[in-house]
Amino acid sequence: MGTESWDTLRKQARHLENDIDLKLIAFNKVGAAAPAPAAGSSDTAPLLGDHVFESLSLEIEQMLDKLSGLNEKMAEISGTGAAVMHVLQRHREILHGYRQEFLKIQANHTTRMEREELLRGSGLGPSMSSPSTSGLSRRDMYLKENTHLHNSSSMVNDQISIAMETKEHLTSQRQHMKRFQTRMHDISHRFPLISSLVQRINIRKRRESLILGGVIAVCTILLLMYAFH
Repeated sequence: MGTESWDTLRKQARHLENDIDLKLIAFNKVGAAAPAPAAGSSDTAPLLGDHVFESLSLEIEQMLDKLSGLNEKMAEISGTGAAVMHVLQRHREILHGYRQEFLKIQANHTTRMEREELLRGSGLGPSMSSPSTSGLSRRDMYLKENTHLHNSSSMVNDQISIAMETKEHLTSQRQHMKRFQTRMHDISHRFPLISSLVQRINIRKRRESLILGGVIAVCTILLLMYAFH
């Protein structure tokens, strides 16, 4: 039952990690979008963008809390194997990475909002800030993709390590079974020899009994003949 619970929780954690990953991509895109309206645009545009950003922020925060709870549950029922502890540690590292990225996107968005406010207050248009914002967003996206590739590579390495450990365990069991079969084979071959030896011993005991009985009988007859004569 504990193994099934571990597998179920781990599947849920992986699924939730994938969802968080997708949400962070969307969150980063919304946060990287320029919040300031262009000339002639509606004043409700930045409000709508802020609403989407805040909604995604709340949703991702709840998902991160849920993933943290899953990791705690896995830690409560996990065994002491090196592979299990390694996988659990990897899930914790992924959670930590997602939290850091989430806070980084929030900080970048706040900085970008403050910059836009300063530019609007100084009379500068959004066109002056868009190259810097675009470059920052592209750099963040490259860093994010690099992080995703690193996480994927680490997960693959974890799976390979578990597979290698399982293979070694199965190989060890196979060797034990071969030794057991060899011993049983040797014992089965020794049984006819043991049976033959027991038969020879029984035949010799019978022969010695007959000889001893014959000697006793001859001695008894001689004694009787000597006694009566």
